[in-house]
Amino acid sequence: MKSYNYLFILFLVPLLLTGCTKSFPDSNQSDNRITEDSGQTANGTGAAAAPNPAETITEPSSAETSAIETAGQTDSASGGDSYKARARELLSGMTPEEKVGQMFFVRLRKNSAIEDIKNYHPGGYILFGDDFKDETKTSIRELIKSYQISSPIPLLIGVDEEGGTVCRVSKYTAFRNEPFKSPQDLYKQGGFEAIQADTREKAALLLGLGINVNLAPVCDVSTDPNDFIYRRSFGREAGATADYVRTVIEEMKKERIGSTLKHFPGYGSNADTHTGAATDNRDYDQFVRSDFLPFRAGMEAGADSVLVSHNIVTSMDEKYPASLSPAVHEILRESFHFEGVIMTDDLSMDAIKNETPDVDSAVLAITAGNDLLVATDFDTQIPAVLNALNNGTLKEERIDASVIRILVWKLRLGILK
Repeated sequence: MKSYNYLFILFLVPLLLTGCTKSFPDSNQSDNRITEDSGQTANGTGAAAAPNPAETITEPSSAETSAIETAGQTDSASGGDSYKARARELLSGMTPEEKVGQMFFVRLRKNSAIEDIKNYHPGGYILFGDDFKDETKTSIRELIKSYQISSPIPLLIGVDEEGGTVCRVSKYTAFRNEPFKSPQDLYKQGGFEAIQADTREKAALLLGLGINVNLAPVCDVSTDPNDFIYRRSFGREAGATADYVRTVIEEMKKERIGSTLKHFPGYGSNADTHTGAATDNRDYDQFVRSDFLPFRAGMEAGADSVLVSHNIVTSMDEKYPASLSPAVHEILRESFHFEGVIMTDDLSMDAIKNETPDVDSAVLAITAGNDLLVATDFDTQIPAVLNALNNGTLKEERIDASVIRILVWKLRLGILK
């Protein structure tokens, strides 16, 4: 595997997860989900076919086998029991089905949501715009409450409420008089003070509905209006984007709402992976000097999770999309020393679905190093992962390492006791 030793020098900033809390049952919050709006047609060179899961490395890496020992370390100033210790306690009482289910952040299916909780034990639900149509604050609050009551392990409940072109909740006047503005428009109107106020208002709205994770901020560096990602980005160079990301994460952390840095390792000028494969041929140095900086800033500010894109980044892995690439995940764990939750972008997006069968993509994503899989076809993928666990393709230690990180996240957010 490719070495990234020189990046250690640049990013030697160990990240500790702060902690302290106690028991399992109730939750007073809500559910999440990930995919984003598509824009233009893919113009990449097309993804190489993903590897056969049986041919991939199934033994956990040193980072994975030590995750139970390192995930959720107690902050020296926080006192009390560590989240890691509580997570390990909870893990010891979970069935294989519950463990695997926790690794899936799935698209909400309103018609079968309660039944899906009983059958698949998902780690969380992600809501999209249609889920808020014809609803009110009260009805959504009660709906999410019913999901939490039905789930023995409290759920992550998420949305993409970025502002601008991606507003799942505020696009409806039942929830806000007008949609949240884009980061670019906010900054033009009021600088970082406007960004801070906007972040606080989003958190208050979402938490009030029972939503405990906002899949934001967008960390991608883009200054070209022709880029697919431009309108969703801060629209400025890496240093300014890093300042934006740091500002947002600090506010989200204060409000105690879950955060997600996306789309690692940086989207660049790539085409829309919702509609097809995209290949990024930039030199690795470009990421070091630019794209990595906002992600680093977000991690230093205490971001909970990182979402990995489906772009094929040839300077890191010429064969696999970043979301399925062990090399890309090694950068996050070994070079950035990130100890939080790593998740895929939605595995139902065409960049993955057109190249890899549903029964394979989830297993490959876990093998690569993801903790949480954003999934629409979870009723196919969860059984596939269980089968891989039963036949030895995936090891229990690998699953446990991810579940520990997910439980620690829930403990930190206060939705799990």
